[in-house]
Amino acid sequence: MSFDPNTTKPEIDFPGDNPPTELLIEDITEGEGRAAEAGDIVKAHYVGVAWSTGEEFDASWNRGAPLDFQVGVGQVIQGWDQGIVGMKPGGRRKLTIPPELGYGARGAGGAIGPNETLIFVVDLVSASKRGAGSAFGLR
Repeated sequence: MSFDPNTTKPEIDFPGDNPPTELLIEDITEGEGRAAEAGDIVKAHYVGVAWSTGEEFDASWNRGAPLDFQVGVGQVIQGWDQGIVGMKPGGRRKLTIPPELGYGARGAGGAIGPNETLIFVVDLVSASKRGAGSAFGLR
């Protein structure tokens, strides 16, 4: 199963209780193929919600294109670097990320307050070894 282009933006239910103190990973759909590893180049669609308000603060779906990044090298928050590992293309995963693996005490702009727990639903579009296919201009 590869990423289905007909997949739609997920809705995230507001939990309303106490936030967890560690990274929680919940596979909603497993996906198929090789699992993402540290060092892989991935494409992922996502929706992000602040735990304290239940408000969406960011979504790749709103921009019409997935986020491209290399896993495990600090291009994204630690909760993503840890939470994407093991995910397979076509999979959908919910990541609940405590502040120390997110934006910590500084927050992020006006959208994410200090010490905010974050909830992301991530759809893995693709994962490939760094440099795989680069000789042919593929990625």
